[in-house]
Amino acid sequence: MKKFFLLVIIFFVFTVGCMKNNISDNQSTYQKINNMLTNLKSYKSHTTIKYISNKNTCEYKIIQYCKSNKYKLKITAPENSAGNITLFDGEKICQFNSKLDGRVFITQKDKFERSEIFLTSFIKNYNKSLETSVEVTNISQKPFTVLEAEIPGDSFLYSEKLFVDNKTIKPKKLIIYDKEQSERIIVNFDDFDYNFELSDSVFEL
Repeated sequence: MKKFFLLVIIFFVFTVGCMKNNISDNQSTYQKINNMLTNLKSYKSHTTIKYISNKNTCEYKIIQYCKSNKYKLKITAPENSAGNITLFDGEKICQFNSKLDGRVFITQKDKFERSEIFLTSFIKNYNKSLETSVEVTNISQKPFTVLEAEIPGDSFLYSEKLFVDNKTIKPKKLIIYDKEQSERIIVNFDDFDYNFELSDSVFEL
């Protein structure tokens, strides 16, 4: 009987110790993720982006270059869109269509849906959100931290979730939802170069 109680006590101490370690690990991981987001200055990423409407789904392979309030998008697939480039220098949008004799189109206003596909937009929304959530989940037996934020403004895009790999502390996926919580945009970061050195010439045609 004494051995039984001793085993129960040992099991209890071991379980509590493991729970404390898990809580500590999660807090440490979240702090690393928070530091990664807070200290982000620039990045380069090969992405696979899906746009989902009520009628169809379009998928693109896009290289993202992002620095502060500037960005560059270069489409690599599908073939009929490959080579198209969109630049935002912080003030105006420039679009280069490789199929139209290299003509450049300039507009003064960015599309809301386009600006939301960047990690920097998520960070901005997350910091402004009145309601946020953080959870840990497993994808293919790998632990991920999921951060949820609201998208401000009167738009059909309502909220978003960022999936961060707990091992690499790098973003893996960004899902953007509408008001009915249906997935509308899915950004898969196929790779991610954190604080990648980008000169101003990158954002010029």
